[in-house]
Amino acid sequence: MKTLFSTLAASVTLTALVFAAPAAQASDKSELLHDANATINNLKHDPAFGTARTMLQNARAVYIVPKLVKGGFIFGAEGGDGVLLRRTGHGWSEPKYYSMGSASFGLQIGLQQARFVMFIMTDRALRAVEASKFTFGGAAGLTVISLGAGVQAATSANLTGDIIVWSASKGAYGGLTLQGSVLAPKSDWNAKFYGRPLSAPEILGTENPNPLSRSLRRDLETL
Repeated sequence: MKTLFSTLAASVTLTALVFAAPAAQASDKSELLHDANATINNLKHDPAFGTARTMLQNARAVYIVPKLVKGGFIFGAEGGDGVLLRRTGHGWSEPKYYSMGSASFGLQIGLQQARFVMFIMTDRALRAVEASKFTFGGAAGLTVISLGAGVQAATSANLTGDIIVWSASKGAYGGLTLQGSVLAPKSDWNAKFYGRPLSAPEILGTENPNPLSRSLRRDLETL
């Protein structure tokens, strides 16, 4: 019994660390923007991202997570911070900060780090993400397709999902599973970044530009 409690305690501790790690690694809003920019630049040069560049050219919006950490022993958890930008008639919008997290229970062991880009391909998917906390697998009628790095057959011609998730990961877990993960706005970060609380349409409508996001928006535009 003592061994069981020790195992559970260690598992809970690891779960807490997994959720805390992304916040510590991306504790600064400008740092997260910089890392998101680096991830987008990898779309240009890293073969692991395959045809993700084609996905971006047809996307209504994009959500970029430079580092998602997943780990567990009996219990599992994953978490990470990212930015969402919407395509507008004038280019790409200002970023809106979001966090992603989930917890699970099962026979699992290991630690995985992943970077991923979520391409939001339809207006109804964008509305679902903007409206409130978005749960993968919980939105009725939305199709989510997850692709691993190096899937060369994936092109805009043969993928018709509402949301397409392109990931590159390493670690003990075989692949990135987002089922049950929750995507929620980081209201405090957004308010501090823009100087006051703003709604999703106000941020994603590019009415409140922040110079810190200029490089990311420019690189998205030139892909």
